[in-house]
Amino acid sequence: MPMLRDRRMILLAGGGLMIAASTPAQAAPSFDAAVSTKAHDARARKTYPSLAAALAAAPTTGEKAFRILVTAGTWREQLLIDKPNIHLEGEGQAASIVVFNQHAAARRSGEIATVTVTAPGFEARRLTIANDFDYPGNMPAEVPYDRTGASGAQALALRLSHGSDKAWLDEVALTGWQDTLYAEAGRSLYTNCFISGCVDFIYGAGVAVFEHCEIRSRTRPGKDFHGFIAAPNTNRHQRFGLVFLDCRLTRDADMPDHTMALGRPWRASKTFADGRYGDPDAVGHAAFIRCWMDRHIVPQGWYPMHYNLRDGRRTMYQPEDARLFEYSSKGPGAGRASKVRRMLSPKEASAYRPALMLGGWSPR
Repeated sequence: MPMLRDRRMILLAGGGLMIAASTPAQAAPSFDAAVSTKAHDARARKTYPSLAAALAAAPTTGEKAFRILVTAGTWREQLLIDKPNIHLEGEGQAASIVVFNQHAAARRSGEIATVTVTAPGFEARRLTIANDFDYPGNMPAEVPYDRTGASGAQALALRLSHGSDKAWLDEVALTGWQDTLYAEAGRSLYTNCFISGCVDFIYGAGVAVFEHCEIRSRTRPGKDFHGFIAAPNTNRHQRFGLVFLDCRLTRDADMPDHTMALGRPWRASKTFADGRYGDPDAVGHAAFIRCWMDRHIVPQGWYPMHYNLRDGRRTMYQPEDARLFEYSSKGPGAGRASKVRRMLSPKEASAYRPALMLGGWSPR
């Protein structure tokens, strides 16, 4: 007699067999947790009313990923991800939105990001992380050494802080104005992402590689200069910093030509035995490799940035003293090589491979 699959066979008293109805096996849930307004989502083992509650249920140790489904909706939460291997999966950038409203003038700098990560193995996919602080209504006044103002309007969407490493974002939108993404530490990879802002909106000392991303510059209303894309604070002993591969540098429709810089080198202040001043080991590294640039990019490419000397005097960190490069730029914003706008040779550009820059790590 052929084997009968997925059916229960019941032996009757008369010796015959009765074939019961099929009972198809139930598929295991794809996610460890779901965040939903519904009481139960069959795609997850357990459903929670908030991301904070789902994160609280994750194990504090272990190598296995804890996968959280972020269902469609606006989740207004401020999150600290301090557990390893947290993976967030949304239902699309326009559908699953994690957002908070906080800025530097209201809180300490370490407390203003919508999402802060301090553990390795973080992943996010198909969602938006935003900070919707009203920057246009609270723009800082210009100062002689900075046309975008001194401080107070920083409002981070995502901060990859100390302890974070091997973070991967795929098809994620990071939206804000000033300081949108702080790649403070560790290694991170961004594929097919959308990142928006105006002032230093991609910055930090970590190794951050952006592949096939759209980098959208936002208009500062009423201003004739709109800001800087990258602000690397890379240690001089670290070969790579913020690297953009095959990205598109776009702008808001109302942004005039030649009003946005590729970036400026950030020499962040650090406390030493003899005082607090700009870290001399910060020699920022950023590179745009085979990127398409719209005409909002200024012809000179890069601008200087102020920092404090040991004696307290303020000075400017010139872009030619940092490590700021391009290779094979395209589009109306691509400029000519100069003392400030330095171009890599083909041989130099060949080193800009994700596997090399990320120290052999690849999540794909």
